[in-house]
Amino acid sequence: MPTASTTSTASAYVFVEDLRAEGTASVLDRVIGTYGCDTLTVAAAYHRARDVTPHGPSRVTLRHDGVHFLPPADLFGGLRLTPPVQRGAEDEPLREIRRLTAERGAALHGWTVFLHSTTLGLAHPDVTQQNCFGDRAAPADLCPAHPDVRAYAVALARAVARQGVDAVVAESLHYGTFGHGYHHERSFVPLGPLEDFLLGLCFCEHCAGRARTAGADPKAARAEAVRLVGRVLDGAEPQPTEPLTTPDALPVPLAAYARARLATVTSLAATVAEAVADEGSRLVFLDLTGAVKGYADGRPTGALAVDEAWRIGVDPAAVGAVVPGYAVLAYAHDVERAAADTAAYRAVLPDTCALRAVLRPGAPDTTSAEHLAAKTLAVTGPTGGADAVDFYHYGLVPFPVLDRVAVAAAAALAERHT
Repeated sequence: MPTASTTSTASAYVFVEDLRAEGTASVLDRVIGTYGCDTLTVAAAYHRARDVTPHGPSRVTLRHDGVHFLPPADLFGGLRLTPPVQRGAEDEPLREIRRLTAERGAALHGWTVFLHSTTLGLAHPDVTQQNCFGDRAAPADLCPAHPDVRAYAVALARAVARQGVDAVVAESLHYGTFGHGYHHERSFVPLGPLEDFLLGLCFCEHCAGRARTAGADPKAARAEAVRLVGRVLDGAEPQPTEPLTTPDALPVPLAAYARARLATVTSLAATVAEAVADEGSRLVFLDLTGAVKGYADGRPTGALAVDEAWRIGVDPAAVGAVVPGYAVLAYAHDVERAAADTAAYRAVLPDTCALRAVLRPGAPDTTSAEHLAAKTLAVTGPTGGADAVDFYHYGLVPFPVLDRVAVAAAAALAERHT
């Protein structure tokens, strides 16, 4: 059961590998003592990646899919999908991290990647998203409509909650996008925003069934997607479109099909949140739309993130009504843009749903401690409305960049007490 307060002002995202390499106590002394964060958000379940780790003993770190604990037999026994297990999981690193954070009076959040697993997708292609051409070409993207995937998500959420975390931070608890699909991707076809979105739609039997129940016509939607994407694959220029700010911007009958996905994600979030609560913790739903728009350069343009969350199947207002916490990625260099994105989410989320804003303290978003502090105040103050701020990511930026967090965390704390 959680042993620290479930409210927090500021957290730092970390990997178990960071803690193992540098020593958990040393990292906590730096994050909590020096930087002034009151929460550690640790990756309990993560995905494949290759990261430059500037202050780690391995300056380039290869990460694998899997969990940092042994999957409980009572949760995964009989399930088709079982998470891969990370090296050293038998040592129960999360239990040790829980003990050390509790000793310091800090909260612990279990950062959990749910439906993004290349290992599971390659082993079970039928549980991945199926595009309009029938291809299972996104092995990392598990389909949130598939019954086996939904059962896996509930079991994984319960398992992480049992590690004693104060909150389970749910990443990728929604549909994936075409642009975030696989390694060494190649496309010499100039896809526009419409074609890119359509290639990321899932037309598997489970998505089609839910769409029919919602009154959409999946057969007609798929045929229209094939027509629109196919014309570009045959050599035509991308179709000029208005910005895709709502499902209604899509051609009929794709609009109804896209809207049907919202209920799929909302119901999954509700089920997972209930399971986490049963284990004595709470769910924070992490909306990745801010990364879709600003990850590469920190310069998101066009509509605010909240207006494009539907593209990954997320209705922020509906999800916010069924989860106690919601986190947004305010990946923007511009202070006003970060505040506007956060404020737009705050405006649609119910008062019962706490809002967290995730900031990057270094490139490409932030240039100085003062810049980071200004964004922190903007997203947590009256303009932005976030209840807390998270800093991403401890192991991925140099120590001089991390030093900026101390100034920003102090600003967040001061804002909390004004």
